Amino acid sequence: MLLNSILYVYIGVFGLVLGSFFNVVGLRIPAGESIVRPRSACPTCKHQLTAIELIPVFSYLIQGGKCRNCKTRISPIYASIELATAILFTISPMLVGWSKELIIAWTLISLLVIIFVADLTYMLIPDKILLFFAPLLLIERIFVPLDPWWDMLVGSIVGFLLLYLIAIASKGGMGGGDIKLYAVLGIALGWKLVLLSFFLATLIGTVLGLIGMAIGKVKKGKPMPFGPSIVIGTLIAYFYGHELIASYIDLIG
Repeated sequence: MLLNSILYVYIGVFGLVLGSFFNVVGLRIPAGESIVRPRSACPTCKHQLTAIELIPVFSYLIQGGKCRNCKTRISPIYASIELATAILFTISPMLVGWSKELIIAWTLISLLVIIFVADLTYMLIPDKILLFFAPLLLIERIFVPLDPWWDMLVGSIVGFLLLYLIAIASKGGMGGGDIKLYAVLGIALGWKLVLLSFFLATLIGTVLGLIGMAIGKVKKGKPMPFGPSIVIGTLIAYFYGHELIASYIDLIG
């Protein structure tokens, strides 16, 4: 029991560190910047952050959510991403078990967290990120196959074609990044769950859009990032999709 608890703590700490790195990737790759250099710095005063200022979540709390040098308020999104990554990494073994599928879960979470940051910040899903994760997930699915194994290929094709046809029908209402992202997600999810993911993402996006308009954060007719909704919908579909589909079939049966 103690060893199990220590393992979960280790995974949580590892998730915090990765979450901090995913913030960097999601912010720098769309801007065409290196993820290695320069060192992280305050965007306002350009003060290079020291080791004590780079501790995920804890540095944010200790500094009161402000830059240690110029006292400019730091967006809570950074710490939220770090914490969310840690939570998702930690609960994954509880949801998929200590099996080879855990590799897929952690890889998928990594992709989705980076996409969340990039699309929320720039309304952009960079090809570089997708080109890194697409072959990685494909190789992983060869060794950790879906049932049947070819479901990953069908899922990728269905994910791509679905959004591509919507983009044509809506005359550009769906971004190219979203289309390519769903082709990658289909590899991990298979065709049933990739369809469920899109349904949930559309539902979540609609609700968030209505809430945003109600509080004045979203203007009618103005684009809003769809990536965060895709992330939430995909996580729900991946971890709970089969149960949701079974419940729906029982409901209409």
